[in-house]
Amino acid sequence: MLIDIGVNLTDKRLRPDRDAVLERARAAGVEALIVTGTRLAVSEAALALAAEHPGLYATAGVHPHDAKTWTDASADALRGLLDRGAVAVGECGLDYNRDFSPRPRQRHAFAAQLALAVEAKRPVFLHERDAHADFAAIYAEHAPPAGGVVHCFTGGPAEAEAYLGLGLHLGITGWICDERRGGALREAITRIPLDRLLLETDAPYLAPRDLRPKPKGGRNEPAFLPHIAAAVARLRGEPVEALTAATTANARRLFGLAA
Repeated sequence: MLIDIGVNLTDKRLRPDRDAVLERARAAGVEALIVTGTRLAVSEAALALAAEHPGLYATAGVHPHDAKTWTDASADALRGLLDRGAVAVGECGLDYNRDFSPRPRQRHAFAAQLALAVEAKRPVFLHERDAHADFAAIYAEHAPPAGGVVHCFTGGPAEAEAYLGLGLHLGITGWICDERRGGALREAITRIPLDRLLLETDAPYLAPRDLRPKPKGGRNEPAFLPHIAAAVARLRGEPVEALTAATTANARRLFGLAA
């Protein structure tokens, strides 16, 4: 059985047939999903979904794209969502690729959410794109004892070693199946200790490029997580059953999920 640690289940592309998406996930052996909160309203919706469906959990945070909206009131709102059962703070971090929010605002919101994770004794669900040096420095300064995961890790061996050195887990998506862009990640995948590895789809984004038949409209689903698990196991030279058992145990331990 697998746990998908990052699903954008509130996304409009999954909304029309969400119940069927969940049913297909269960049929594929995905026993639990963590719904990603990317801003306050989305975090609220993610937590509501988790309350409605057994096997669903939610994170609560403000994505770096929306860091320009961060205020002290944002921290208060997230405290409330954590009190109601959100399992992690995030998605939070830095994104210097698109710069939808000014970089100083991104850094401020990131540090504030790390401080909130320390206060709430929660792990963090992290986003980093083209911001490795600043991201690592800020995390090292404010690292929450409960740890966290670099969601959708796409870097190479050097970045993997740096994040592992900070005590972080690494979340692997269908990027590993991308023959155009996944070379660095495939090089790094054997260097990640099995007890630091997590699996996710980031659905509806990042459908594995080698899926056959290709999903309609390129939409990713949690039901494709076994395909990602098989690719990771093959690249690491490990039985997929061992990889599945380990990543599921890792997710339960990091996020405090009940068996």
